[in-house]
Amino acid sequence: MLRYATDWLGVYREQVNALNVYPVPDGDTGTNMHLTMQSVRRELDTCEQTSMPSVARAISYGALLGARGNSGVILSQLLKGFAEAIRDAATVDAALLGRALQAAQKAGYGAVMKPVEGTILTVARGVAEGAQGSDIEEVLENALFKGQELLDQTPEMLPALKQAGVIDSGGQGYLYLVEGMLAELRGEALPPAPEITSYAQQQFENEEFGFCTEFLMSEATEPIEKIRELVTPFGDSLLVVGAEGYVKGHIHTNEPDQLLATVGRYGKMLKTKVEDMSEQHTEILGMTGAAAKAEEEVPPSGLVAVANGYGLVKLFRSLGARIVSGGQTANPSVQDIVDAVRSVSAQKVIILPNNKNVLMAAEKAMELMDGRAVVIPTRTLGQGIGAALAFQADMDADDLKDAMTEGAGNVTTFEVTRASRTTNITTKEGQTLDIKEGDVIGLKDDELVQAGGAPEDSVLEMLNRAYAGQEVVTVFGGPQKTPDDLDALSAKISAAFPMVEVEAHAGGPDLYDYLVTLE
Repeated sequence: MLRYATDWLGVYREQVNALNVYPVPDGDTGTNMHLTMQSVRRELDTCEQTSMPSVARAISYGALLGARGNSGVILSQLLKGFAEAIRDAATVDAALLGRALQAAQKAGYGAVMKPVEGTILTVARGVAEGAQGSDIEEVLENALFKGQELLDQTPEMLPALKQAGVIDSGGQGYLYLVEGMLAELRGEALPPAPEITSYAQQQFENEEFGFCTEFLMSEATEPIEKIRELVTPFGDSLLVVGAEGYVKGHIHTNEPDQLLATVGRYGKMLKTKVEDMSEQHTEILGMTGAAAKAEEEVPPSGLVAVANGYGLVKLFRSLGARIVSGGQTANPSVQDIVDAVRSVSAQKVIILPNNKNVLMAAEKAMELMDGRAVVIPTRTLGQGIGAALAFQADMDADDLKDAMTEGAGNVTTFEVTRASRTTNITTKEGQTLDIKEGDVIGLKDDELVQAGGAPEDSVLEMLNRAYAGQEVVTVFGGPQKTPDDLDALSAKISAAFPMVEVEAHAGGPDLYDYLVTLE
């Protein structure tokens, strides 16, 4: 039933994406939930299917490792509660299915510090309340009926939903999963995918750049030939050799962080190096004794940051961070973050999620690392930069936490992008913004504050509102912005704020005209 529910949700994935209310292009709720379920299915495919404890573990473990974004992480907790309820049973009958759906709802609410009604949690509560009947089919029918009833009420619970005239996307996704379970029980065929007339249009531009990447690893769980096979697709100039129980690797690649995270699954990472040059020759010999030295040199702290946009990625790397690719519209999974932490040679690793939709996944990754990781709850890339500037690898991670949190708080972040749908939004200041699809919109610290005009006008308007004697403005231009665009905007900012130092860089986040920090 869960396998089929995964396919059922897949049919409606884009429809769920299209329900995303906020006009920021982040309509990926359906995708995140579907990817989470695909991870569950992979675990189910390899577990002992005649053992209920094994099946329950596959559901819970698969959901956690595959969880992406807030919707995926909350779904993983719903499935965890469901799995725990059935773990010790011989079979699942109608009564137990009802109790399991009720346990799912409790686990979902319990995982969120401040539960908000009008979300997937509300719909999960409706499913739990309705999950009663004399047989499994009746339990699912009643659960769907009550869940739909509360889903229809979500616009009355969240003003943003009511303004946009839609129901909650996460709640709809959860109902599609329950509906898919019932469809499998009845033997119903998958329906055709519905036609989507409006949702976030995503355009990405890839930048080509090479990184000379090296690693030294001990306690390898796979032979050198297997590790060489794993890293070969990542690039060229490849050397992977072994001696004295250690593995040393060198490769030129465009994906150094993903490569190191992949390799890190198969041993203990002792030392890594990533340099922005594609023609560096690396000495591979003389490994004996190097590993022992590397063990002695393991620093107290390491850093992992979630980021995209080559300029921002380059900045975070220069500040000592291992990068997890992702952010708006492309939330990394818990497993992605865990892999990155494991690939860092440090006693303890600090994680910067840099996006509110990644925060829960980062916190779950921290839990899986058994005290080896700590999360600074950065919600924007600007906050992440402020935190990373305070990072020092030779200091204890727990001692760094306060300074990095303070650094994050000293940065105001402005993001300029385009509305993915027509809507109207009332800001926290009480201003009503009438927004058309494609309009320029401006966000201050992830809150929508401005709409309309040119992207450059949006930047200047937000700076005018927020400037209070700060010293530095840093501008990152998106993929569509030219050097001339950046120079022109820098000149306007300097003219408007003559006491401020202005820096401008290419390589801002995908889908954004500008990302600007004020500190």
